[in-house]
Amino acid sequence: MDTGRRTLRIDLRRNRDRMVREQIEARGIHETSVLRAMRAVPRHLFVEEALIPQAYEDHPLPLGHGQTISQPYVVAWMTWLLDVAPDMKVLEIGTGSGYQAAVLAEMGARVYTVERIKPLLETAQRRLADLRYTQVRFKLDDGTLGWPEEAPFDRILVTAAGPVIPDPLVEQLADPGKMAIPVGPSKRGQTLMLLEKQNGRVTTRDMGGVMFVDLVGRHGW
Repeated sequence: MDTGRRTLRIDLRRNRDRMVREQIEARGIHETSVLRAMRAVPRHLFVEEALIPQAYEDHPLPLGHGQTISQPYVVAWMTWLLDVAPDMKVLEIGTGSGYQAAVLAEMGARVYTVERIKPLLETAQRRLADLRYTQVRFKLDDGTLGWPEEAPFDRILVTAAGPVIPDPLVEQLADPGKMAIPVGPSKRGQTLMLLEKQNGRVTTRDMGGVMFVDLVGRHGW
């Protein structure tokens, strides 16, 4: 490797470490498995080349097709709220860049991710294959329908906001199980809801305001 490429690699690693320290740990997330995964996954490989200098900054970035890669803190926060453990079966709605799926896979989860935009799904598949995250499975479909053939799921993580929580996702959540999902209209902001299923009872908690792209579905509302 030439000196310039080696220097760039070191700088990106330092930026990633700084991202975890200043954006995630400083905001109160100290779960070792989450921090380790956020340090390990090379976020700059999940954005367009022109955006690599911004890959570790404290804001979302555009992916094209009207979609975004979430702010690093939001990725870590939602992952932490779900209390993901190795070998858990996790359904992700909204593959996007593939970054969130990579973080979950880095933590040892078996990830099932659904995306409705074919070019995004195909790009994410290539990225995760290159990074050897072989426990991620992909589906091109309406995310509001979930993945019924593979249900139930220990955890469900939704990376786009709809007007309500889709019934199919609640049905596909294991008991016990947890789901993190933003709810509300994109133009006025949304609320991140943490849904828990325990002994047949479903409860929800308002975790605070967030801003996500719209969850588009043909059915399930």
